[in-house]
Amino acid sequence: MVEVSLLIGGASRPAGDGRSYQRCHPVTGAVVSTVAAATLDDADAAVAAAQAAFPAWAALPPGERRRRLLAAADGLAARSGEFVALAGETGAMANWYGFNVHLAANMLREAAAMTTQIQGEVIPSDVPGSFAMALRQPCGVVLGIAPWNAPVILGTRALAMPLACGNTVVLKASEQSPGVHRLIGQVLQDAGLGDGVVNVVTNAPEDAPAIVERLIANPAVRRVNFTGSTRVGRIVGELSARHLKPAVLELGGKAPLLVLEDADLDAAVAAAAFGAYFNQGQICMSTERLLVDSRIADAFVERLAAKVRTLKAGDPSAADSVLGSLIDASAGTRIKAMIDDAVGKGARLVCGGQLDGSILQPTLLDGVTAEMQLYAEESFGPVAVVIRAEGDEALLRLANDSEFGLSSAIFSRDTARALALAQRVESGICHINGPTVHDEAQMPFGGVKSSGYGSFGSRASIDHFTQLRWVTLQTGPRHYPI
Repeated sequence: MVEVSLLIGGASRPAGDGRSYQRCHPVTGAVVSTVAAATLDDADAAVAAAQAAFPAWAALPPGERRRRLLAAADGLAARSGEFVALAGETGAMANWYGFNVHLAANMLREAAAMTTQIQGEVIPSDVPGSFAMALRQPCGVVLGIAPWNAPVILGTRALAMPLACGNTVVLKASEQSPGVHRLIGQVLQDAGLGDGVVNVVTNAPEDAPAIVERLIANPAVRRVNFTGSTRVGRIVGELSARHLKPAVLELGGKAPLLVLEDADLDAAVAAAAFGAYFNQGQICMSTERLLVDSRIADAFVERLAAKVRTLKAGDPSAADSVLGSLIDASAGTRIKAMIDDAVGKGARLVCGGQLDGSILQPTLLDGVTAEMQLYAEESFGPVAVVIRAEGDEALLRLANDSEFGLSSAIFSRDTARALALAQRVESGICHINGPTVHDEAQMPFGGVKSSGYGSFGSRASIDHFTQLRWVTLQTGPRHYPI
């Protein structure tokens, strides 16, 4: 068990009123972390510390910010074992946390490379002697709100580019992975970024709405970024708009994988299994809809079912577990109800569906229709549904028949045909002959429709986390009408 404190102004501290809560392993019930439950005053103190640290951090030469971020990347990678030891907070497999650390370190390195890429421009002016510039400057304090499902990646993403742009950060940790998010803050503190440059607030689950509202409302917070469910994202977006704070929102998904009739079925099956079931399907990019040309659907389903039957879910510590636990037993109950709804309305359960507490076996359903919950609702679990149609246009209509639009994929041997189709899929991300689950630090990452707005990822983030300013220099006499 670890003790998780607040990180405010470079110091570890308990909650102002001494309260704490416990995060338990979803399978064993053992206490993994005992966590400080921040008060509203603690939230204010974290923002005040970030505001106080902002002038010095923003004034650093870009090379020095780069040096410190690179040191943080090395420090994060070196402490991989500590992050993996906290996997019990979410019941995930150790390999998922190991991958998280790898990508998160790359995000810090990519952010470090961006410190010298924050550029402006000279704009011709019609006023004689006026030298006009558009400059990008740091905004101030950025609030990052990160989820539990990819805790090292998404906790780091919430602060890497804001820091590179010269802002200071308050990270509101997830109630389900507080130890991981607090450790990210400690890594950055130990790398020498400076006291107050990164602050971490942990809170009890019941206090989350009040803490989030207090942080967003604070006048010193100038930008907000949130990754999580569409339901909560709407609340964060509304609060941000109420206080005129620009926000980046990366929300839910219902990723389609289109299998055209000329696809390499073995490649499509491998990508579908990875995309649908890795981390128990608890990834915003997870493949939830398999849209398969009916002419090859039987063969595809047969091959995918054979693969799925090899993916045993169980206690993450068990040697024979390929997949781990859901975040908690209530998630299993919710997803099982969606499976039962589909079967009750005529879908065929090809394999999986067995639930034991928070362990749900990977599930494949065929014949899902629009009347079933799994057709439109995000399961956020190890469930994939096959929906059949004939021809590219029919598959495209199915792909776009969703409120979500984060990731997607198309499998076809005719890459020109697939590329033309990809440009018509309503999603922020589309991969041809690759899985829907794919992330790289330097890529623009964001969705459309109910999957949110704005993009994370190196250069794409600069616009979001800097303020564009118009500055002029009058170099000669100027005429005025009065």
